[in-house]
Amino acid sequence: MAGFEPIAATAREPAAKAGGVVDPFNRDVLAGGGYRYTTDAPLSSRLANARITLASLRAASWTGASAIDIGCGDGTYTAEILGRGRPASVHGIDPAPAAIEAARERQSDPRLSFSVGSAYELPWGDAQFDVGYLRGVLHHVDQPAQALREAVRVAGRVVVVEPNGCNPGLKLLERVSRYHREHGERSHPASRLDRWATEAGGRVVWRAFVGFVPMFSPDPYARVAKTVEPLLEQLAGVRRIACAQYVFTVDRI
Repeated sequence: MAGFEPIAATAREPAAKAGGVVDPFNRDVLAGGGYRYTTDAPLSSRLANARITLASLRAASWTGASAIDIGCGDGTYTAEILGRGRPASVHGIDPAPAAIEAARERQSDPRLSFSVGSAYELPWGDAQFDVGYLRGVLHHVDQPAQALREAVRVAGRVVVVEPNGCNPGLKLLERVSRYHREHGERSHPASRLDRWATEAGGRVVWRAFVGFVPMFSPDPYARVAKTVEPLLEQLAGVRRIACAQYVFTVDRI
């Protein structure tokens, strides 16, 4: 499948939002009823998030699974995974109380539940969930390796979505964009994320570099970027630098 890189089962490698970024996310919910990229989101955010969701659905077998969405925010993508992936249940956890309140108000499906809590200390025993989901969380937290370690501890398989830390345009945005700075965004290269997964007791079994549409970009640019996106995803030498997101699956060893 073009753009997707399955990893041999024998491959081995050496070894939630929390802290200061909670307040900006609480403010976003209190000001707009949800996060900026989910509530009345511009075209660019809708296109970018649709591509992330598609990759996430391909990254694991969700049907009938018990799932945990770590750093679930306002619950938008928690509900989307439930509707499109068809797990048996999904629990969303996030340290931002306003986001969890919004999630509970928006979602009434009994298969969905939400709680306030830290990605660093999940209140469940080992292997309590079939699938864990970390969608855009690790680049916000002060201890990303610990958050990933906790996810691998409580779930047998973990799907991780992160901005591609090898994309030079993204690294520039993190320096100059007020939104990126206020929300503590610090993307990581794929090699570092893979290493953290191994150190957490997991093995990366699948990966993909996807997407080319920058969130919050003007509509005309977003349409052009979406047009060239499929080509970039197919070019092995280009996608590791040009694509916007790194999506990977970790199995607990």
